[in-house]
Amino acid sequence: MDLTDKSTRVRLGEEFDLKPVEEFLRDNIPGLTGELTIEQFPSGYSNLTYLIKMGEKDLVLRRPPFGRKAKTAHDMGREYRILEALNPVFPYCPKPLVYTEDESVMDCPFYVMERIKGIILRKDLPDGLAFTPDQMRSLCENLLDIHCRLHAIDYTAIGLDGFGKPEGYVRRQVEGWSERYRGALTEDAPTCEGVMQWLHDKMPPDFERSTVIHNDYKFDNVVLDPDNPLKIIGVLDWEMATIGDPLMDLGSSLAYWIQADDPDYIHIVRTMPTNLPGALTREKMIMRYAEKTGINIDNFDFYYCFGLFRLAVIAQQIYFRFYHGQTKDERFKMLVFAVQSLERTAHRVIEASKL
Repeated sequence: MDLTDKSTRVRLGEEFDLKPVEEFLRDNIPGLTGELTIEQFPSGYSNLTYLIKMGEKDLVLRRPPFGRKAKTAHDMGREYRILEALNPVFPYCPKPLVYTEDESVMDCPFYVMERIKGIILRKDLPDGLAFTPDQMRSLCENLLDIHCRLHAIDYTAIGLDGFGKPEGYVRRQVEGWSERYRGALTEDAPTCEGVMQWLHDKMPPDFERSTVIHNDYKFDNVVLDPDNPLKIIGVLDWEMATIGDPLMDLGSSLAYWIQADDPDYIHIVRTMPTNLPGALTREKMIMRYAEKTGINIDNFDFYYCFGLFRLAVIAQQIYFRFYHGQTKDERFKMLVFAVQSLERTAHRVIEASKL
C-alpha cells in the first residue's frame, strides 16, 4: 500500500497561469523535459504548496496565499534563503532550486524545491499504518532529537548571521503576536486580553544562546521514510524560521501536542496522532529536550502558554481571511472554534502556573 503524501486537483481560486511558470522553470532548472502538470497538496493553512511534474521530475512550488496577509509573513525569499543555508548541514532540509520575484512569471514571489517523497502524519494514522506503543514512543523521541539537532547548528558558520534579531526576541514575539491578534480580531472571537497581559507580565529574559528555530516544528511538517516509518527523512515548511530563542521554538511545537488525557475541548485542535498509546507526554518531551541539550527548563509554563496563544493568532489570521470573504476554502470556517479552545487552554495554564 502506498502511504506517501498525495496531491489533488488545485483548489478553486488558487489556480495560476502555467505557461510563464513552465517557461521560467525550463530556463532555470537544467534537465527538465515533458509537459508540465500541476496538482496541489491539500493540507496546510498558510503558504500554498503545489506539486509540479515535468517528465520524471517531481518539484514542489511554494507561493503566498491569496487575500490579506500579515505584514511580515509569507516572505518567499526569506524561506528560500534559509533552505539554501541549511540544506548542506541539515540533511532533513529540502534542496531549493530556484526563486523569483518577477511578477511576469506569477503575481507574487515564489520558489521551487525538490520534493521529499514520503509519509506525512495528519490527525490520525492513515489506513494501513499502525505503531505499537514502543514504536510510537521511538518516533516521538526521533522527532524531538532532530529538533535538538537543529538547535545545535552554528548559524553564523552557515552564513545566517543577521538572518534574525535574537536580542530582545522574547519581548518582540509577545508584543508582535499581540499586535497581530488585535489586528485580526473578528466579532465572534475572544479578545485574549487576559492571556496577552499575563505573557507580557511573565516574560523571561532571552535564552543565553540563540539558535536556528523552525517555529512550526511538528509531525505534519516532517516526512517519514515509506520503507521505515519510524525514520524521519525531511522537515518541511520553513516559512517562519529565524534566529531566536530555542525554548520559544519548543513551546510553539508543544502547543500542537494534544495528549490523550487532555480535556475534551482542546482535542478540537488536535492535528497529529500525539494521543496514541506510547506517545510521549509534553512533560516527557520537555525532560528529554533538557537531557539532550543540557538546558535547564524551570519556567516552561510561559513558553507553552505563548505557544498556545501564538497558535491562536495564526488560526485567527487565517479565519480573518475567510470571515471577510478573501478565501473560499471551507476548512477555514471552523477555525474560530479552535481560537476559543486555545484561549481556554491558555487560561488553564495560567491558573495552574506558579510563575
